[in-house]
Amino acid sequence: MRVAFVHYWLVSMRGGEQVLEALSDLYPQADIFTLVYDEKKISEKLKRHKITPSFLQRIPGAVAHYKKLLPLMPFALESFDLSSYDLVISSESGPAKGIIPAPDAVHICYCHSPMRYVWDHYHTYRANSGTVSRALMPLFAPRLRQWDVSTSARVDVFVANSHHVQHRIAKYYRRSSKVVSPPVQVQNFLPAEVSGDFYLCAGQLVRYKRVDLAVEAFKLNGKKLVVVGEGEEMARLKATATPNITFLGRVPFNKLKELLSQCRALVFPGEEDFGITPVEAMASGRPVIAYGRGGVMDTIIPNKTGVLFEDQSTEGLLQAIEYFEAMEGQFEPLLIRQHAQQFSAEEFKGKMRTIVEVELDRRASQKAHNSASLTEYWAHEQFEGLSSGPNAALVQ
Repeated sequence: MRVAFVHYWLVSMRGGEQVLEALSDLYPQADIFTLVYDEKKISEKLKRHKITPSFLQRIPGAVAHYKKLLPLMPFALESFDLSSYDLVISSESGPAKGIIPAPDAVHICYCHSPMRYVWDHYHTYRANSGTVSRALMPLFAPRLRQWDVSTSARVDVFVANSHHVQHRIAKYYRRSSKVVSPPVQVQNFLPAEVSGDFYLCAGQLVRYKRVDLAVEAFKLNGKKLVVVGEGEEMARLKATATPNITFLGRVPFNKLKELLSQCRALVFPGEEDFGITPVEAMASGRPVIAYGRGGVMDTIIPNKTGVLFEDQSTEGLLQAIEYFEAMEGQFEPLLIRQHAQQFSAEEFKGKMRTIVEVELDRRASQKAHNSASLTEYWAHEQFEGLSSGPNAALVQ
């Protein structure tokens, strides 16, 4: 069986690339197709596959500024020749599902999210874009939405990474989907014997992560907050922070593990499609204080593995921290860690293998059925149509 993976872009090793690595364990013979890739920034495991970039790779500066090439991405994806592949698994966060599979091929789309920048986050992205992008987005976004919806028909099975994304697939594509949480390397995290006196906020420092809420809340309550990560918001946040808030920037993995295991709790004030960092914190035995929207609704059990707050504001977060501290002693690190084990890479691979095998079996049965006598087949179909249609009384 010839297998192809289609991944939106390979320019870093984040959650989407961890999914691709787990899929590569299932299908080590698979070829990878991607819009652009940076060989220096992907893992050795992915480099073992044959990787084919699109024609966008040849545009000067494309690897660094690929997001600005969004209007060209549909053309680039449809230019891939996948006619010889039996199974295509697209990894969708950009428009990866828009490839053209062979008629008999099985196409399964693992959807991290429909394209946020043309759907539910469109106005936010546009408001925060530069002058040129802000002017052009209204021109190309409607056509891109039409293309995005029409290409959803090229997918046989959608797999969503959370119930939050499942709802968005149903809303924008009018398609059903199965939910399989992405793989988290939970085995790499362990609880510390003693926790520290600080809270932790970790992730990219970009607007939608709402790290600004954490900074404002801890400026007011005076408690220690450690912020890990870098991004466009870092300078602004540091400029407004008080001495009790420490910015570490990007840290090595071992340091992140240490911080996750020793913090009083992870503060997670943004809305994510899934949210890997909260699962990593729970695998370290630490509770999570999170805004109660998005993927955390699949991963956090209120008052057991963390605290969820409804009001995404400084005041809402402050109240959640007070509530957490009133019951902090009730959280059991070992139970929290045990809960996190269900999001392991092995769980992901087992569920994905089952989905693929069921769809392949269904397709094989369909082919066998179609190869039966056409005369007998159509006679049966015509009779069934009459017996259930407007002439059913005559048939009876």
